[in-house]
Amino acid sequence: MPKLNKIRTAVPGGPRGNTATSPLSRLRTALTVFFALDGFLFAGWVVRIPAIKEQTGASASALGLALLGISAGGVVTMTLTGRLCRRYGSVPVAIAAAVLLSLSIALPPLTGSALALGLVLLVFGAAYGAMSVSLNSAAVDLIAALGRPVMPTLHGAFSLGGMVGAGLGALLAGGLSPTTHLLLLTGVGLIVTAAAGPALLRHRPPTGAVAEKSGTSRRLTGRTRNLVLLCGVIALCTAYGEGAMADWGALHLEEDLGARPGVAALGYALFALAMTAGRLSGTFLLERLGQTRTLAMGGMTAAFGMLLGALAPSIGLVLLGFGVAGLGLANIFPVAVARAGALAGPTGVAATSTLGYSGMLLGPPAIGFLADWFSLPVALTTVAALAAAAAVIAYAARNATAPAEEAHRA
Repeated sequence: MPKLNKIRTAVPGGPRGNTATSPLSRLRTALTVFFALDGFLFAGWVVRIPAIKEQTGASASALGLALLGISAGGVVTMTLTGRLCRRYGSVPVAIAAAVLLSLSIALPPLTGSALALGLVLLVFGAAYGAMSVSLNSAAVDLIAALGRPVMPTLHGAFSLGGMVGAGLGALLAGGLSPTTHLLLLTGVGLIVTAAAGPALLRHRPPTGAVAEKSGTSRRLTGRTRNLVLLCGVIALCTAYGEGAMADWGALHLEEDLGARPGVAALGYALFALAMTAGRLSGTFLLERLGQTRTLAMGGMTAAFGMLLGALAPSIGLVLLGFGVAGLGLANIFPVAVARAGALAGPTGVAATSTLGYSGMLLGPPAIGFLADWFSLPVALTTVAALAAAAAVIAYAARNATAPAEEAHRA
């Protein structure tokens, strides 16, 4: 690995530092753009869910089943994306997924029934799952080459994209139809992919860095497998909340509290804004608090915020709760992925990412069924319960994962 070693020795500084760092800097910028695009497109879809629910005439449970199309398409794709990344490289897979995601986002407003909506969401979910896993795979190699914990920052770009997408949706909800709005997002997605894709292809991350750095193999066995599973469960618990907020937060404000469509869309925008702020400060928190305390404090903060957001009687308090929940959830998923990488290299990262995104995709339909059986506010309290569970798991596993955490810091 002479090329990789040359990059690593030059990154810390010295006369060669600027020359060697420049490609990695451009790579980081291009990856940041794609993470932001992923969040932007996803948020653009979720803020139009109330209008599309009305268009299709779907009940809460029927909408939940339709949203299961995203879950099914995403989970199936995630199990295949690792193989595609190993064969073709994570960067080409990410670019292809970005194109498919941009095209598929225009399909939901063209449907007239919950069944048709579920079918097109299969395609949307497949693209979303492939883009998420391939981007995280590329990010893992970048982090190993840089020697810096920048995963929260990259996920912060996703949240920033979500905030911008949700904010734009809030502005356009009263003036543009869902068809026009989402078709506009298709154009934006294709233009950004065409502009940033070549830079990503020219400056691919050095592969194999994580395996070389951690000294681990791709196969998980015994105790390591169990610890990686715990990281995956932590990621699943918190990603469940992200998916629930994305698909049901606006509906809770609009249907349970009588908020106007623009105000309802603002709820997810505030949630995304809080996550962005939390993730942009993630490296600082990790350096001051460590992984375990960052996970535990984040989980308990999210639990408190989501209880407030689900059960408060006024729009203002609900919006405040959504913001607090976003701040608490901000760094849990990226920290869980980073911890799994320290434990088991890229295999651990892949397993944790898949479990985590499964939670994000399976959460919304679960909320839909619970909303029909009980009520939407009661259903949303499950987000708080799972966030608290993630905090407890992280604290309980602190001694088992401490050696890997110290090795990762070193």
